[in-house]
Amino acid sequence: MREEKQIGLSDLAGKVHLNQEQLERIESGAMAPSLGVLTKLARALGVRLGTFLDDHPRSGAVVSRKGAEKESMSMSSAEVSKQEQLSFFSLAREKADRQMEPFLVKIKPGVPSNPLASTHEGEEFIYVLEGKVRVVYGKEEYELLPGDSIYLDSIVKHQLYSADDQMARVLAVVYLPL
Repeated sequence: MREEKQIGLSDLAGKVHLNQEQLERIESGAMAPSLGVLTKLARALGVRLGTFLDDHPRSGAVVSRKGAEKESMSMSSAEVSKQEQLSFFSLAREKADRQMEPFLVKIKPGVPSNPLASTHEGEEFIYVLEGKVRVVYGKEEYELLPGDSIYLDSIVKHQLYSADDQMARVLAVVYLPL
């Protein structure tokens, strides 16, 4: 997409506050970007976040059936060869021109190996379906159980991970202003 838009590697890296090596690793698939980095890339390229997730966009209502979701991406600040902490399953990847990004997120056990938190424009709503989730939000830390939720401003550094040695699942809805 960067090449199609005739944007140089160094130009895009500068816009999203990455070094060229990191951007090359993301482009080659050797590194999975965090949601914050993916959001910055979408903004810098002038596309919606969903552009990286869409399959066959269409207008009108889109239904996602239980068990039919497909993994959209795995994210971590670590290299792809390392175990990814978060697996995202888009619930609206076929919906054209959407303003929100709803995901089912599987969170593997363990504290993230890289302490970098995500930060990007917009807001997020996270609802815990299974497991115990720890959310670090700025200097605050919250432990959420099934049925608990948190609504946060995404501009504040934030990170979520399993709070114990069990996998957790959450429904996350990300809103990015245009």
